[in-house]
Amino acid sequence: MPKVKPAHTQWVVGACPHDCPDTCSWLVEVDPQQGKALSMRGHPDHPITQGALCTKVSRYLERTYHPERVLYPLLRTGNKGEGRFERISWEKALDILAQKLGEVMERHGSEAILPYSYSGTLGLLQNESMDRRFAHVLGTSRLGRTLCAAAGAAGYKYTIGASVGLAPEDFAHARFILLWGTNPLTSHMHLWPFIQEARKKGAYVVVIDPIRTRTARQADQWLPIRPGTDAALALAMMHVIIRENLWDREYVEAYTLGFTALQERVAQWTPERAAHITGLTPEDIVTLARRYAQEQPAAIRINYGIQRHGGGGMAVRTIAMLPALVGAWKHPGGGILLSTSGAFPINTHALRRPDLLPHPTRKFNATRLGDALSPNPVQRRRALMEGENDGPVHAFIVYNGNPAATAPDQNAVLRGLAREDLFTVVLEHFVTDTARYADLILPATTQVEHWDLHTSYGHYYLALNRPAIPPRGESLPNTEIFRRMAQALGIHHPALQEPDEVLIQQALDVEHPWMPDRAFDRLMERGFLRLNLPQPFLPFAQGGFFTPSGKCEFYSAQAQADGFDPLPDFTPPHEVLRAEADQALAFLSPSAHYFLNSNYANSPRMQRREGGEPRLFLHPEEARARGIVDDQWVIVYNKRGSLRVRVHVTEEIRPGVCALPSIWWNVHMPDGHGVNALTTQEETDMGGGAAYYDAAVWVKPEGGAHGAEMVDTEGGSGTLGRSSGHPEGLGG
Repeated sequence: MPKVKPAHTQWVVGACPHDCPDTCSWLVEVDPQQGKALSMRGHPDHPITQGALCTKVSRYLERTYHPERVLYPLLRTGNKGEGRFERISWEKALDILAQKLGEVMERHGSEAILPYSYSGTLGLLQNESMDRRFAHVLGTSRLGRTLCAAAGAAGYKYTIGASVGLAPEDFAHARFILLWGTNPLTSHMHLWPFIQEARKKGAYVVVIDPIRTRTARQADQWLPIRPGTDAALALAMMHVIIRENLWDREYVEAYTLGFTALQERVAQWTPERAAHITGLTPEDIVTLARRYAQEQPAAIRINYGIQRHGGGGMAVRTIAMLPALVGAWKHPGGGILLSTSGAFPINTHALRRPDLLPHPTRKFNATRLGDALSPNPVQRRRALMEGENDGPVHAFIVYNGNPAATAPDQNAVLRGLAREDLFTVVLEHFVTDTARYADLILPATTQVEHWDLHTSYGHYYLALNRPAIPPRGESLPNTEIFRRMAQALGIHHPALQEPDEVLIQQALDVEHPWMPDRAFDRLMERGFLRLNLPQPFLPFAQGGFFTPSGKCEFYSAQAQADGFDPLPDFTPPHEVLRAEADQALAFLSPSAHYFLNSNYANSPRMQRREGGEPRLFLHPEEARARGIVDDQWVIVYNKRGSLRVRVHVTEEIRPGVCALPSIWWNVHMPDGHGVNALTTQEETDMGGGAAYYDAAVWVKPEGGAHGAEMVDTEGGSGTLGRSSGHPEGLGG
């Protein structure tokens, strides 16, 4: 019998919680009598969402009603990693938690507790409010959340001053669009309609990427750059622009700092020199530079994949100089977009309450989580960002993250999680790879079941998320779980008792010209609200950069004070440029089209759409050199680990590179090892970020012998130490 929809339903406004620049506004259709969500769609009135949700989030309710969702507290009954649990009450779960955390603090001090979270939700409440207050009151170790954006944010700040840039809707006015290390059709789909609008007016679109992604297939030109060499290309472009007198003298003299020094530096970066490094031709570099300078307004979109290598911060810093050099910021549709996150004047102090921290505590870098969880003090010291305490972590509280699948150097992370002396609590929707190692799993609500407030890193709209339905089972919002954890520990501080609606008001309580008047009331009325910015938004048409000088800084005294070259340069990546000399390949793990980080990777529907199984993409030249044919099983390996996977031979990836779209859960990989078994804990040049796209690997047919370069995965040195699916699913 067909399902009959109730006669009276309600639509509740919410927002997508995921790690995506689009931060869509959505509408959830609810049966109020049953308290059940029936359907959802993109908000038709939101100027960015425009009624459309991506192929992943359009199925979000399948997540909420998934038969394997965790709805009750669970206690481990098997060995760590087996994933065997029994249901217990909240009362018992909190008693166990209080006892274990109390014992850890009594024996080892509160810094032996490490809370860990990342981007499972980007909501300001469920991601960075009550959890931080709880940690501050206890005085736990702190976490440097560096994995995704730290290097690029640091590099961009030295040049521009803050994460502010071109608004996505203003790409519609551009005549030349450069999509550099970004794949909007997979990871920023709501930018694409504005690019299409520009193309209808004659705009030319170039994609720079080692992979011919979905976006590259739609562009006018694809430039298959060698991974980690983007700064060399930008330097050569500036060389051509200055040599051929294509720079905007008026803008440069008025609104930039250090042009003479820049001119001297880029004189060394001829197209021929850059071509040797980037794998592009000198002719392509010259043509790109000329078109970029002459076809104004010119827009650049870069994304965070471009900074996930050893020289990533310098790469972003260098590319960010291009718009000022040619005066692109003067025009509607001109400039660069990395992130818009720096424009939102949120009262983060009121949300997080760092004043509650009784004394400065140590800080671990999330990029080096494997080291942080190690019993070896030498490795733990490598993970410290601040503080001298190198004692072991004895309690690990994980929420909004799945580090067993997503953190670099997966084998090191799993060794830490497997420690019997580590008490691990995981707040989750599912028994993820990380949750399989938990002593306690606490059931968390999904986005349609709680309050939240969202900014964006891809547009300039605030969004409110209202709970559309009551929490399923015994699940609770993260905020409420941390309130209850505090109560179980006998902590009754008023800051740990404030309700979610109050937290939203506190976050918006700020005096700033970009914060709209009556922001809370207007969000409650409509659900989304643009910052108080003009349209089109020309942030730097007349200078006004957020740097110390107020200018675009080609020469940065602040960078020099921080120990970096004050001028742009090319910082080589750790491994990938040495790969070819060692008969290895540069290894990339770009976003799978139907997954979002590790979200949706447990959905059979999304797995089928992603091709049913993980696939390693390999160029025909590299396949022939290794005696590999399409659809064959291969072993991919380096000094950190190995994995078994089927290969897809394709010309849509440049020679010298292989790629495995991610992130498939470890339990769904053919041999239980995910992509991050191959990635490194080595940090980027700036910000302590993760060098996910800076791994060299060897690939061989299954059954062949490892070469001499395969070394002990416990961390021994090898030849590439620091000193030295299906086609439509390939993201970028």
